[in-house]
Amino acid sequence: MAARAVVIRMRRREFLALIGAAMVWPAGVRAQQSPTPIIGYLSTRGPDTDAPFTTAFQKGLNEAGYFDGKNLAMEFRWGEGQYDRLPELAADLVRRKVTLIAATGGAATGIAAKTATATIPIVFVSGGDPVNLGLVASLNRPGGNITGVVSFGVPLGAKRLELLQLLLPDAKSIALLVNPTTPSAETELRDSQAAAESIGLQMLVQNASNEHELDAAFTNLVQQRAGALLVGADGFFNGQRHNIAGLAARHSIPTMYELREFVMAGGLISYGPSFSDLYRQAGVYAGRILKGEKPADLPVQQPAKFELVINLKTAKALGLTVPPSLLARADEVIE
Repeated sequence: MAARAVVIRMRRREFLALIGAAMVWPAGVRAQQSPTPIIGYLSTRGPDTDAPFTTAFQKGLNEAGYFDGKNLAMEFRWGEGQYDRLPELAADLVRRKVTLIAATGGAATGIAAKTATATIPIVFVSGGDPVNLGLVASLNRPGGNITGVVSFGVPLGAKRLELLQLLLPDAKSIALLVNPTTPSAETELRDSQAAAESIGLQMLVQNASNEHELDAAFTNLVQQRAGALLVGADGFFNGQRHNIAGLAARHSIPTMYELREFVMAGGLISYGPSFSDLYRQAGVYAGRILKGEKPADLPVQQPAKFELVINLKTAKALGLTVPPSLLARADEVIE
């Protein structure tokens, strides 16, 4: 009987030892696992105006299996339309040792992030040609630590001018609002002027990189009697969409935009890709990189569809009749 008790006590000690090992072992495994990945989200805009795009980016992350606050953390840095702040904001994310940088709101954030690090993966969302801007070696094989999504908003300027002319066939001059501090400003200006000349239009140029200059630009447009306005592809302008749409309405200037979000804010007409979808794609790419894929092997994504959106309520307020041929081409009409 005593021998049996000894055996039972030994088995009990062995059992407790096994339980203790089982309790210690997962902690050791956890210590060896990588910490929660951190995405540094760098934007030219502010948190309020960027909200729909941030949401779309996070939706893409969710599709890839990542959820902020659960198996992912996000650090946000906002340029608030001040492009000269972006290099320091990017450097701050590098010092924070984030796992990946999402450089959004235009080429300026991509350039700032690429300058700040050659090792941390970068996913950009840009409107200009990333090859010409020096972000990637090619669209199919980006190379280095960077890839992303491009809207090609800058090269679409000629198409937007064509649509404006269909809406305003009697216009003799069209103004271009451009932000001179954006990296693609020179290319956009050159291409737009060439497109205007090809269809017999005079191109008037107005520069603006802050709210005060926006007000002055619209005052100048009225004095110059511009027949219409084309708003350039730029993150600062996108962040000022409510302000710009309001200025256009106040000064009765028919205006073409890059994003449908301008039209939703009361603007007249827009032509461009779905930015919500572009940001969702960027989120998916970020998730794939977090899982181990290399940016150099992920081709730069391009938009598959472009949307023409028209606000008939705004057209009526401007005294404009939208031609049936243009309405028939619209993907969305706001009445």
